[in-house]
Amino acid sequence: MTQHKLKFALFGNIYQARKSAAIQKVLSCLSEFGAELSVDSEYYSFLKHGQRLDVPAARIFDGGDFEADFAISMGGDGTFLKTAGRVGNRQIPILGVNMGRLGFLADIAPDEIERCLKALHEDDYAVESRSVIQVKTMPPSDGADNGGADSFGRDGLFALNDVAILKRDTASMISICAHINGEYLTTYQADGLIVSTPTGSTAYSLSNGGPIIVPGTGVLVMTAVAPHSLNIRPIVIPDSAEIVLDVESRSHSFLVAVDGRSEKCREGTRLCLRRAPYTIKVVKRSGKQYFSTLREKMMWGADVR
Repeated sequence: MTQHKLKFALFGNIYQARKSAAIQKVLSCLSEFGAELSVDSEYYSFLKHGQRLDVPAARIFDGGDFEADFAISMGGDGTFLKTAGRVGNRQIPILGVNMGRLGFLADIAPDEIERCLKALHEDDYAVESRSVIQVKTMPPSDGADNGGADSFGRDGLFALNDVAILKRDTASMISICAHINGEYLTTYQADGLIVSTPTGSTAYSLSNGGPIIVPGTGVLVMTAVAPHSLNIRPIVIPDSAEIVLDVESRSHSFLVAVDGRSEKCREGTRLCLRRAPYTIKVVKRSGKQYFSTLREKMMWGADVR
């Protein structure tokens, strides 16, 4: 059993005004367990001034300026992804409290939080390691200046779910020339291409016909968005592979969506995707199995007649 006072960093969705009762329950449980609570400043303002809730926060923080034994994400899977982005490579396990609808990542209901906090104090929980994609820009093969090689920063951007290369608005389809470990794969003529982790396989990739990949499987899946050719199918590759993509567009620009956060790129920007050097830790209740969650969320076997 944990002897020291647990430290929690709290993040949440500021657009769920009707969830105040559930939020109050979580805050009350944290207080009852004597937790040391740090709260993201934007979420604190939402709770304190927007919801008029009493927030027992030891400190308020911005960005990554926090220390915690666990991070709590209050919202749906989108909020969980944002929380994962803030935690980054710090290896702080994330507990997802589902205030939304589906919730593959955020799969703990508010009325289960008391049981979960007790389990954390008793060390009766599991932690899953989820792989992350790193995407960086690089000079094009012809050595020309693409004007966007530094747009993602020195370390690039990181995605727990997926990286999607997409056409802009009503522009014509884009051409995406893909190489895997230096070997030419194909040139996708499509509205876009999704490169997904196993965690993200039940998100955007799935809605475009991609396979469901069990978390912990060491693979990535490449799924085209509305491909021009019916012969194009999703492909699963080892997550040790390096993916290099060259994109052409009639509008001379395209979008790169990293866990739903879009960045505009100029035509000619070359993208390099590979497994990130760190994983995201996800807190799971002991005895909670992936396939039971999958069956529940996908409503497999449910008689809806």
